[in-house]
This record gives sequence, structure tokens and C-alpha cells, in this order.
Amino acid sequence: MASENSPLFGTPTDDTGEIQHEAVYLRFSPTRKKVIVAIVSLAGLIPLFVSGSFIPSIPQIALDLDSTGAIISLAVSVSVLTNSIGTLFWATYSGFYGRRPVYLCSLFCMCLGSTGVASARNVPELIAFRVLQAFGTSSGLSVGMGVIGDIYKLEERGTASGIFLGSILLGAALAPLAGGVAAHYYSWHLMQAILFAFGFVMLLVTLFFLPETSHPGARGIDKLIEAGGKPRWVWLNPLECLALLRSPNIVLLASAGAFVLLTDYVLLVPLAYTIGVKYNITNEAIIGACFIPAGVGNLLGAPIAGWFSDRQLIKWRKRRGGEWVPEDRLRGLWVGAALCVPISVLLFGFVTEYIEGRLGIVLDLVCLFINGLGVDLVLAPISAYNVDILHSRSAEVMAAMTAYRGLIVSVGSSTVIPLVQSIGVARTNAISAVAAWVGYILIWSVINLVSRLSPSTTRCSCGLDFPIQYPSVHICDVR
Repeated sequence: MASENSPLFGTPTDDTGEIQHEAVYLRFSPTRKKVIVAIVSLAGLIPLFVSGSFIPSIPQIALDLDSTGAIISLAVSVSVLTNSIGTLFWATYSGFYGRRPVYLCSLFCMCLGSTGVASARNVPELIAFRVLQAFGTSSGLSVGMGVIGDIYKLEERGTASGIFLGSILLGAALAPLAGGVAAHYYSWHLMQAILFAFGFVMLLVTLFFLPETSHPGARGIDKLIEAGGKPRWVWLNPLECLALLRSPNIVLLASAGAFVLLTDYVLLVPLAYTIGVKYNITNEAIIGACFIPAGVGNLLGAPIAGWFSDRQLIKWRKRRGGEWVPEDRLRGLWVGAALCVPISVLLFGFVTEYIEGRLGIVLDLVCLFINGLGVDLVLAPISAYNVDILHSRSAEVMAAMTAYRGLIVSVGSSTVIPLVQSIGVARTNAISAVAAWVGYILIWSVINLVSRLSPSTTRCSCGLDFPIQYPSVHICDVR
């Protein structure tokens, strides 16, 4: 079996190289790998709890801080934008210093931010500490996917990443309910105190139980020491990650993922102003419980999508006589991208605007479940695909895509409540559905058009040419 890079080079891997390729994934036992995945999954729960537990509390926070729902919802958009910037920072430094130190530093920032949000007395304080809190949580997805790429090889990576994403997306089901219960029966401040406690526990768990997973000698600090230098702080440019978006495959899939993920925010951010207003639900706990179908859909969709993408990869590899084509992992995405996501958001808008009573509530909850399922049927294989083609920079490419997606989602989500209040939920959701279908067209173009083009070459600062379509084929020591 050829290594994952060999088809891109167009040359076979010799026996020694194959043994080395396999050995790097045998450093941890299967049991130890499961423990590592459990730890990074729990750390990955935190961002979704930070964002999800906040949304049902928006009306109460607006009342408490003498503001409006539209203004307080800006804290959601600002935190999404901060997460986009923060993920670039943490991913860049995780490639240089390793995954474990980054987790420790980011969790510490998250704890400080949660303390500040819990004690905020006005909107500026709230937003400032939400920025720090979001910055601390932004390592979860990109560095977590980097860890998955460190310990699992190609044929196992889709399943492992699906389990990882499915586990962390449990937060999408539990966080809004927890935030709603805390806000309704106690105070929105309580949930922030709980987040601090959770972050502090994870800080201790990471400190004592998470090993460094980076491949031996692959970290920038390792290369610095090998060159005769001493361990020291090195200033890095987090924006370098964004250069990976020069690949047409990556930027098209990032755009598609953004349009798909935006439907989640279109449905969930204004929930108190759509389902809540339509069906006269004012209890924050009940509003939070309405998030559960979407979370359950996320929880089921990610493992299914990861497993199915692995099967697609193996099936098409056999058909080609052992040749690996990365885009084969994306062949099943049409179910989520063309059907589940756009149709669910479109129907939700129609049902909420035109169907009364219990039937309307039930149909809306079904739409939320289908949307949650569909979003992960798209995002999980895209995440695994990115690690496949840029394995040596897995955390950085996830960060670049997360930042790009976050920029689009932060702008889009900030307009959702004003749009719902001005043109109605049906029209707002129809716009989002059209954008999701555009996302499917972009995915289709990567599978059927872009991947068939002969990649042009670009020249690295080290003087070597490499295909721009697959930057992972060139592993440069110059960072």
C-alpha cells in the first residue's frame, strides 16, 4: 500500500519509507489513542458550550444590561470572528511548539474570559471578555483535528475525525438547554461560572494526561534544537496559514462549508425570535431544549459521514488499482449539501411563518434535526479531506478554513435577527437555502472539475517547485 503522499508525487514509496510511514502511527496503543481522542473531544466541547449556552440567554442579557437582542447578538458575531482569528494563532504555534502547550495556554485564556463574562456589568465589558473567552476556545477544532492527523493514518482518519466531530458536537445539543435552564431558573451569569469550572478541569486533565502527539522531529522547535539553537520563544506569523487558501480546492471547499454552516446560525441564533415569538414560548429553558434536535443531528451526522467517506476512499482506490485520489472522499457529500441542508432551512422558514400550533412546532424541530445531520454530512468529510492533502500542516489548514468560514458566518449571523424582523423568517431562510445550494455547486466543481486539472506549479522560498493544487506534496523545513 502506498503512502498517502505518493500518488501526488507520482512515485512509489520504497519498503523502508513505508515501514517508517506505518511506524509513526504505532507510537500510541489503540487504548491510548482513544484516551487522547476523548481528551481533545472534551476540550472541543468547550467552544460549542461557550457559543450555544449564550444564545438562549440573549433576551435576558439584553434586559439585564439595558440593551436589545440585536445588540447582544453582536457578541455572538464578534466571538465567531475572534474564533476565526484565534484558530490561526493557535494552529500556527501548535505546529512549532506542539499540540499540548497550545491546549494549556488556550484553556487558561478561556478560564480568564469566562470569569470576565460572568461578572460583566455592561455591553462593552461583555463583548470584551467574550473576545478573550472565544480566543481561548478557538484551539478546539483546528488543533484537535491536528491531533487526529498525528495519531491516525489515512484509512482510519475519516472514521476517527467523524467520532471526534460527533463528540464535540454533543455540545450543540446540550449547551443551549444548559444555558436556557441556567438563565430561566437562576441567572445567565451562572452558566459562565460553570464554563470557567469546566475549562479549569480540562486544563488539569490536559496537564496530567495529554501527551505530545506531534510526529517526532516535525515541530519547529525540534528543528531549531537540531540546528544547534536553544529552546526559546519564536515570533510566528499566524496569517501565514491563510496562504493555504491559494489552493483552489481548499478555498472552494471553505466557501461551501461556510454557506452550509451559515444555515445553522440562520436557524439557531434567532430561535427566540422565530419559534419563540410564533408559538409564544418565553421560557429560556424551553427555547434551549429546541436546540436539541439540531445537536442530535450533529451528533449522528459526523460519525456516519466520517465512516462513509473512508468507505468511499477505499472503494474508489480499489477501482483505480491502488491509486489514491483525495476527492473520492467527497463523493457522498451531495446528500447533505444538495438535499438535507438547503431543504431543511427552506422548510423551517415556511413552517414557522405559515403553520400554527403544535404541528408547526413538531415540523420545525424535524427541520432542525435534518439540518444538524446535513451540516455534519458535509463538514466532517471536508475536514478529513483537508488533513489528507495537507497532512504535514493539518492544524494550519483547518485553522485557515475555520477562519475563512468564520469571517463569512460572523458577517452573515450578525444580519439574521434584523433580517427576520424586517423581511420575515421565510424570506431570510430562502436566501440561506440558495446560498447552501451554491455551496453544493462548489463541492461538485472540486470533485468533477478542479481535481481533473493539471496542477500548476509555484516556487517556495526555498527554491523548489511544487504543485499549487496539493501544497502537501512539498514539505519544506523553512517555516
